[in-house]
Amino acid sequence: MLRILDARTGEPVPAAPARRGLTRIEAHASGLDPTALRVLLTADLLVRALELGGTPVWTILTAPRDQPELRTAADRLAIRPFEDGRDLASGLGEAQAIHVAQRDSRDRPGPGPVMDVAPVTPTALDALLADPTALRLALLAVPRSEPARLDTAALDDAARSLARWRRAVAGWARRPSRPVPDEVRARLRAAWEDDLDLPAVLGVLRDVESEPGIPDGARFETYAYADRLLALDLARDLGSLA
Repeated sequence: MLRILDARTGEPVPAAPARRGLTRIEAHASGLDPTALRVLLTADLLVRALELGGTPVWTILTAPRDQPELRTAADRLAIRPFEDGRDLASGLGEAQAIHVAQRDSRDRPGPGPVMDVAPVTPTALDALLADPTALRLALLAVPRSEPARLDTAALDDAARSLARWRRAVAGWARRPSRPVPDEVRARLRAAWEDDLDLPAVLGVLRDVESEPGIPDGARFETYAYADRLLALDLARDLGSLA
């Protein structure tokens, strides 16, 4: 069961109703900047994790300004679309709500658990979006409770990791398919179900990449499975190897 740390109480709480009822995810963004984009990315990852567990989700964006530009930037990061927060009166208001908001935001979310998101520096967004998928990976690599400093070194390291993994996935795809090892699947789910610990998920992938006892076909299926959550387009280079 996915559990998140509720910033209101400091205690872990279930992220979905016991009977897998509808869960409303509300992303609260203050404007067009990297921190707001990190809020939307966290909400997107929460939605993906809940859906992998079979929970139906309704996603809402509450942003007082720059909504079109923020949505465009989010789309470049493979963040799926949110409905407009002004449409809350659509009859689904009784669904369980989880709020994703910038830490110390002046915008006070309504009732329900709150996931805090630490700020991102630098604040200039255009340069960060030069390689959107590398930006997504660089953000995933930092616990959301910690400030993320996205300097050139961090983005270059993310781009190199992406290129290496995509080449590896394309190579593994040419080998006979094998199922995701049970122990690896359990480690992946344990990581993302523990307060959406994405750095731990990435750590499992690094272990699978280097573990000599795992068949290449199982490595491929593991990366494909994890990418349902990460959305890093890890299979992009399939068929490109000579």
